[in-house]
Amino acid sequence: MICCFIYCMKIPIFDCIRSISMAKIYVASSWRNPYQPEVVRRLLEAGHEVYDFRNPVANPGGFHWADIAEDWQEWSVEQYIGNLTHPIAEKGFKADFDAMLWADTCVLVLPCGRSAHTEAGWFAGKGLKTIVYIPEKQEPELMYKIFDRVVGSIEDLLEAVG
Repeated sequence: MICCFIYCMKIPIFDCIRSISMAKIYVASSWRNPYQPEVVRRLLEAGHEVYDFRNPVANPGGFHWADIAEDWQEWSVEQYIGNLTHPIAEKGFKADFDAMLWADTCVLVLPCGRSAHTEAGWFAGKGLKTIVYIPEKQEPELMYKIFDRVVGSIEDLLEAVG
């Protein structure tokens, strides 16, 4: 119907296709989240462009604190603060933040931690579409009302993304 309308208006079909764009999605989650790979796969299959922090083009293999030091979990607050400016941390941050600047949609996949929630909050604060996907029972969170949608199935997630 859209293409018929466009044809009648004598607008080239390639302009029609360009105007029906799929989302550019930043998937915010955790390295430990077992649902993240399926979410990335299903969004890609639906035709969306997706940033996968586990396999970013700009930083193959993604960022890991262990790439800076094996004892990263034992760091003091001062060591942590100092290592935020380590070249490996800077490269990892740049890859993720550049992807955030590129994206027009964020999907927060639970369960996840501080970084993913910070990323989702940034998207919501910028007024960009932000969807929370809760594939398993979680403790209720009132402040998720800040986001555009909260969904509980992959089908509802795909519908919410559009």
